[in-house]
Amino acid sequence: MLILLAFIIVFHITSAALLFISTIDNAWWVGDNFSTDVWRMCTTNTSTCMAITDQFSEYQSIQAVQAAMILSTIFCCVAFLVFILQLFRLKQGERFVLTSIIQLLSCLCVMIAASIYTDRHEELHQSYEYRMEVSKGQYGYSFVLAWIAFAFTLISGVMYLVLRKRK
Repeated sequence: MLILLAFIIVFHITSAALLFISTIDNAWWVGDNFSTDVWRMCTTNTSTCMAITDQFSEYQSIQAVQAAMILSTIFCCVAFLVFILQLFRLKQGERFVLTSIIQLLSCLCVMIAASIYTDRHEELHQSYEYRMEVSKGQYGYSFVLAWIAFAFTLISGVMYLVLRKRK
């Protein structure tokens, strides 16, 4: 049981790390000489970055992705704290339902963020407010990590739902 518990804790921490990296790192959309995410667009040649502000035509979509990714990260961290508290407070045989619900909310938020970015990426990258042509890029590793984090949070949310505290 102790090995299973250690695996679940490591799995949850890995999910949180993936969410932090995909939210913070500047690689949702990359090209030969630029990288962009939901916060800023940077050119690799001159190492200059430009914040994505309300001057962009698709700023509402970017804000929705930002909010969903932040919520997802917060929910994942809160779920871990609730899991630790429930681990020592629940009676034997009770389920970690609250932890599971919070983790599934994290899963839902990251799915919403990645889905919005997937759906709106053409409009997001054809904006004339960018200093350079960014429509000829491709999805970066932060975008892929967001989808992997979706799978991890979904799996851990289901694991918490079926997990029972045993001796």
